[in-house]
Amino acid sequence: MFISRRWRTPKTIIGLFVLEFGLTIGILALFGIAAPDLYRTRLWQDGADNGFNSSPNEILYSYANYKPMKVPLIWSQFITNFNIIIGVLSMFILLVKVTMYITHVLLPLISLLIHTLLVALYAVSMHAQASPDLSDPSHPQRGLAWYITKPCSVASRSSNIGYCQQAKASFIVTILMMVLFALHICLAVWSMVPTEEQKRARTTHVEMGAIQEYSPEPAYTAEQKREGQQLPRNLGTTGGLRSPMTPRTVAFNVLGGGGRPEAGGGLPLREKYGA
Repeated sequence: MFISRRWRTPKTIIGLFVLEFGLTIGILALFGIAAPDLYRTRLWQDGADNGFNSSPNEILYSYANYKPMKVPLIWSQFITNFNIIIGVLSMFILLVKVTMYITHVLLPLISLLIHTLLVALYAVSMHAQASPDLSDPSHPQRGLAWYITKPCSVASRSSNIGYCQQAKASFIVTILMMVLFALHICLAVWSMVPTEEQKRARTTHVEMGAIQEYSPEPAYTAEQKREGQQLPRNLGTTGGLRSPMTPRTVAFNVLGGGGRPEAGGGLPLREKYGA
C-alpha cells in the first residue's frame, strides 16, 4: 500500500480555494472590526441588563476588594486577539497554498497536515465564542451567548443591534471555515488512497525496475547503441588479444586494403583490373 501524490478532482480544489478566499476576507473584516474592543464589553453589559449573563462591573468590584476574578473566556481580550491572529494567518496560508498548488508542490499529505492545523485553531475560536459565563451564580449563562441564541432585537439598547449582528456573523463564519477545512481534509484523505489504475501502474513500474536490475544482458555504450551492435565478448584466443572488430571497422579495412594477404585481403576491384 502506498500514498498517492495526485489529486483526484483538481477542479474541486480550485473551487474550495475560491470559496476559502471569500470566507477569509469576511473573517478578516469581522474580526478586524471587533478589535480591540468595539462591542465585546457592550454586548456583555447588554446581556447583564437583560439578566442573561454576568456584569462587567463585577470584575471591577472584585479587583477593588482585592479579590481578583477571572474574566469569562467569551468576554476576554484573549479571544479577540486570537481571532485577529488566525484571520491573518488564514490569509497567509491561503496564498501559500495557492502558490504551492500552481507549482504542483501541494500534495494531499501536505494539505492534510495544513488543514488539520487550521481546524484545530478554528475549533479553539469556536469553543471560546460558545463558552459559558458562570461567574455570576445569580445570572449564569450555561450555553451559548445571548447574541447567538436570541434575535438581536432583544438588545436593551438599539445601538447594540448592529454589534449583535456582527458578533453573530463572526460565529457563523467561524463555523463555515471549520466546515471548509474539514472538506479539505476529507478530499486530501480520499486523494491519498490510490486508485486501481495507480496501483497497476505502480506494480508495472516495480516489475520493470526488477527486470532491469537483474537482467543478465551486458550494458551497452552510447557508441554501441548508435551503431546497433554489441562488442564481441571474446576478444581473441589465438595470436594474443586482438582489437575488437565491428562491421564498420571491417568494411573500412577492406576498402583501404587493410585485409590480411593470407586471407585474400585487399580490394577486389584492384585484383580484377590489375590495379
